[in-house]
Amino acid sequence: MELTDQDKKALLDIAKRAIIAKAGNRELPKLTMELPILKEKRGAFVTLKKRGHLRGCIGYIKAVKPLGETVQEMAVAAAFHDPRFPSVKGDEIRDLSFEISVLSPLQKMKTIDDIEVGKHGLYMVRGYNSGLLLPQVATEYGWDRETFLKETCYKAGLPPQSWKDKETDIYIFSADYFSDKE
Repeated sequence: MELTDQDKKALLDIAKRAIIAKAGNRELPKLTMELPILKEKRGAFVTLKKRGHLRGCIGYIKAVKPLGETVQEMAVAAAFHDPRFPSVKGDEIRDLSFEISVLSPLQKMKTIDDIEVGKHGLYMVRGYNSGLLLPQVATEYGWDRETFLKETCYKAGLPPQSWKDKETDIYIFSADYFSDKE
């Protein structure tokens, strides 16, 4: 699943060009999809940070579109449709860092021992509630496995011990993540 430097550069370019175009009220750039990876259906998230602080993060958990299209769409969504933040303004773009996470398929967790902090992300579902945390979140905050599970419960709008409930489904996944600040 590992992406080449050329793949990463192309995906970051797609994300940046999409946000610049949208901020300028222009049409999104046409995707050429020259690299094979851009045509593969993959789940992906685009995360924007401004001076190290989260500024937007949205993605597809599952593979629903070719990766190039997914990154373009999710970049626009992260910048202009993340309900936690106001829309990005054109003069903010130079202060943004871009991170892209290309996801592996989800695997239902059998036991919490399946979770490798720093390698796996978590997707938790119970009834109408669901929440996802990318693998790098646990590492950034220095969480252990149980804290990661509790924080994913919070993200899903569930009580912190819901991960222990048989009615809560927990999925793990890995991600190839990279940023323009590497």
